[in-house]
Amino acid sequence: MTETEHSPAVLPFEAVAARLVDVAMGRAKADLVVRNARWVNVHSGEIIPATDIAVAAGRFAYCGPDASHAIGPDTAVVDAAGRYVVPGLCDAHMHVESGMVTVTEFCRAVIPHGTTSMFIDPHEIANVLGLAGVRLMHDEALVQPVNVWVQMPSCVPSAPGLEEGGAVLGPKEVAEAMEWPAIIGLGEVMNFPGVAANDPGMVGEIAATRRAGKTVGGHYASADLGLAFHGYVAGGAEDDHEGTRMEDAAARVRQGMKAVLRLGSAWYDVAAQVRAITEMGLDSRHFILCTDDCHSGTLVRDGHMDRVVRHAIAQGLKPMTAIQMATINTAEHFKLEREIGSVTPGRRADFLIVSDLCELTIDAVYGRGVRLASAGRLEADMPAHAYPASAVDTVRLGRVLVADDFRLKAPEGCGDSAEVRVIGVVENQAPTKALTARVPVVDGIALADPGNDVCRIALVERHRASGSVTNGFVSGFGYRGRCAMASTVAHDSHHMIVVGTSEADMALAANRLGEVGGGVVFFADGEEKALIEMPIAGLMSSERAEIVAAKADRLIAAMRSAGCMLNNAYMQHSLLALVVIPALRISDKGIVDSANFAIVDLFV
Repeated sequence: MTETEHSPAVLPFEAVAARLVDVAMGRAKADLVVRNARWVNVHSGEIIPATDIAVAAGRFAYCGPDASHAIGPDTAVVDAAGRYVVPGLCDAHMHVESGMVTVTEFCRAVIPHGTTSMFIDPHEIANVLGLAGVRLMHDEALVQPVNVWVQMPSCVPSAPGLEEGGAVLGPKEVAEAMEWPAIIGLGEVMNFPGVAANDPGMVGEIAATRRAGKTVGGHYASADLGLAFHGYVAGGAEDDHEGTRMEDAAARVRQGMKAVLRLGSAWYDVAAQVRAITEMGLDSRHFILCTDDCHSGTLVRDGHMDRVVRHAIAQGLKPMTAIQMATINTAEHFKLEREIGSVTPGRRADFLIVSDLCELTIDAVYGRGVRLASAGRLEADMPAHAYPASAVDTVRLGRVLVADDFRLKAPEGCGDSAEVRVIGVVENQAPTKALTARVPVVDGIALADPGNDVCRIALVERHRASGSVTNGFVSGFGYRGRCAMASTVAHDSHHMIVVGTSEADMALAANRLGEVGGGVVFFADGEEKALIEMPIAGLMSSERAEIVAAKADRLIAAMRSAGCMLNNAYMQHSLLALVVIPALRISDKGIVDSANFAIVDLFV
């Protein structure tokens, strides 16, 4: 076969082991041989020059000084010319839906950046379509030319009693999903107070995962490293990506967890936490890299896991250490070290040819022994994946919304101003601040105060067509003039979030998303300035990542023209209803104090 001829899904090791042995011994010929490479060996931590690598049946068969015995007339031979051969990169925790595209289109976007294994948690679609939505993404994952494993969503809804989404999943559904072929473990257990309190649902889901011999993903979104943290660890979580400080990373590793350091489109948590390695000297084997959330613009322009590895190197890690944190460390954590994570015999032949290791300049990407991309361009044939009609008609507002739905009546007798709780956006981080502000009151209506960076926020119920709207205030976007942005991507319940300074524009934005079946839209002075249609569950577009990225560029430009200068305001917007991360959020039940898991009054 030629080096770009596409092969079927990789066969189990036991089905091809005899052939691998024969190729290694010279009794059979390889499908592909890479010659004269610098072998980046993540097991030994060495870079071994003048290495030949032979591939057969989609797996590595031989890694050594001379593979001429494995070359036959039909063997594709690639001269690495002294370049590095690096294991394919692994993203240890991510949400495809944050890319605004399907699994297929996400893979199409990230393969040229060297990502050959992804561990996806589809809890966004789970909150809209339940177990059926998880199965749709699971089945799409199975047909990709790279490895896409699925973590079964654990918290649907993320915080029972504080929100009501489009579905409910529990131990029964988790146990069922553990039998599916691509399920690798339990997705991030966000209900950390429930774990610490021995909530039966959380206990049951973790037990079902452990019985299946699979990995329990963590999500401890609190700075409290006291008894609540220790109770959470004792409950079974095996990793955590919610740390933001050096002491967070150290605490997790000391308790036997993996510290998962993320660099997404808006979450910059690597620099602070990597100091646990560079300054404290902790063992890097227990640190892993991930993206968590990357939108299409980041994927198209900046990269994916290659971007994270480069960033980690820039923070002082040795290139070998950073690469280990994106390959073998991840594989071992998910009990897949016999399949992925290194360039060694028996493993899937997922590898990169790299000309500059420090810059991670990727010249070619191979998955299962097939060249999938070169010089930053995708070569794999990846047909578009169609979703059924049941996954498309999901935005149900129940009625046409009007400006009055977004007007907030102030308490009686408050005069010309009122003190309110305000959600404070923190740039480049998922947590928010619990702020208060005094806003103007006119004719009994509490208004936005753009001059002091206080906007209106509303959550519109969109799963049951109830027509209900919850109103509040948010700070940090810097909007000026009359404007509003609406999004049906609203972690994790995925109702519709609308942020703006004008009630009329807020109504226009909400109704527009009802018309197109979901997505993100920006209005200013009564006119639509940008729109990203996401009809699949109101979360994903069926278009190519580069098309979605272009639409996202128009969205960012519209937001900037209205005064918003946040690094990634769309991502910040999408998390304003994420009630499992402190400090203040909004849900369909009201304003949520996420530090204490309680509904609080908007007016102080």
